[in-house]
Formats: sequence, structure tokens, C-alpha cells
Amino acid sequence: MNISKTLMTALLLGATGLIACQNNTKSPNDMGKKKEIIEIDSDEVLSAKVLTAEQQAKLTPDTVLNILKKGNEDFVADALTIRNTSTRIREAALGQYPKAVILSCLDSRIPVEDVFHRGIGDLFVARVAGNIVNEDILGSLEYACKVSGSKVIVVLGHEHCGAIKSAIDDVKLGNITALLSKIRPVINADTPFEGEKTSKNKTYVDHICLENVKLSIHTIREKSPILKEMETKGEIKIVGGIYKMETGKVEFFELL
Repeated sequence: MNISKTLMTALLLGATGLIACQNNTKSPNDMGKKKEIIEIDSDEVLSAKVLTAEQQAKLTPDTVLNILKKGNEDFVADALTIRNTSTRIREAALGQYPKAVILSCLDSRIPVEDVFHRGIGDLFVARVAGNIVNEDILGSLEYACKVSGSKVIVVLGHEHCGAIKSAIDDVKLGNITALLSKIRPVINADTPFEGEKTSKNKTYVDHICLENVKLSIHTIREKSPILKEMETKGEIKIVGGIYKMETGKVEFFELL
């Protein structure tokens, strides 16, 4: 059941009446109008309780990855996300046992929890322009997995990434220069690509975006013996994903 449009209509129609109610007066336009009641099926509410340590421990990396994939399918299908936020806040107040950690770009157009149809207590999210990896990010990923038990690391790149375009253009600006230097290796690597190698060529930008996600995965494995060992033992999975801006779909891939 997809009621997003119905709900939006109700909110728009009710806006004048809501303001009038707040002022303890009735709008003349509201006189005689019937109130519209929106009924929401219980399966439309993201009401699952936050995980306990015991529940988290029973999850496998494959199970968690499937949960993320299914959540993204719901997001793409425009399934309404209504969260029992107040309940979740109270339940998660004294502890957290998220299923996964997402290393995402800074981009404001990617609401990470929504993208995977998750709520409070479900995910760790590390955000940095270009979804690059440095010492602080590695420490955060190690905390999420080794200390707090997360089962999956997703390195999430996206289309039309400004950091990727800036790296291609070799932008120099303050501390941005050092950040972009972590993307430049995939540009200098000269991986096979036919076409114009400029930031104006979307196909090339997409190519570098994918290679940058792969680089981040390689860096995690190379620079974090802790995470590498956990992956080797099957305790976690480290996967990549590309977020499609026009659809919201995440295209997952595993890098062996």
C-alpha cells in the first residue's frame, strides 16, 4: 500500500485548518468541511524494536545485507516510512547494536537511513565527502564492527558526486586539497576507459566513482588488520554500492 500522495494531499489541505486551530480560531474556508482521516496499515510503520545484543549476535552478514537490499527496494518503491521514533529513542537510550555501518558521501541528497528504510538504532553512518577512507574513518568502522557488533560495511558512492568531479579537475582549495588527494590515485591509475576523461563526461565520472568505492574497500582491508581478519573469518562483509540519484536505487557489488 503506497499512501504517500494521499498523505501529502491531506497535509496540504489541512494546513490552513491547523494554523487556525493553533490560534484558537476557525478559518472561514474551513467551515462545513469534513475532516479527512487517514488510515495507515500497521505494516506501513517501521515499528521493529531496536536490536538487543543477543539478537544482533544471531544475525549473519548475508542476512543483514539482504535486509539492506529489501529496505532499499521499499525506498525505491516509495513505500511510506513512518517511524515509531519516540519508542525507539527510549529503547536505544542505554545501548546500541546496529546491524551495519554505511560509509557514505557527505552529499545532502542521500538520506542514508531512509535509503535503506531503517530507523534509530539500526545503522552506524560515517559521512565524508567522496566516501574516502582515513585513520578516523577506519577507527569508526572498527568501533562499529569489532566493538559494537555490526555485520556489514557498505561503502556507498553516488552519481553526480561533486568530490569526484573536483578530483578529476584537480581542484586545489584549503583542506579540500588533501581530501581530494585520496581520490586522485584512481584517476592516475588510468584504468581502462574509452571516452573523454573530463568531469563533464558523466560516463567517466561514473567510472571514477565506481573505482573510488573499490579503492576505499581496498584501503579498509589494507589499513585495518582488525576488519580484514573479521572479514576473512566470515564475521563481517565489506561491500560496495552506488546510489542512483534519479531513482534512489543502490546497486550493490562485492569485491573479492
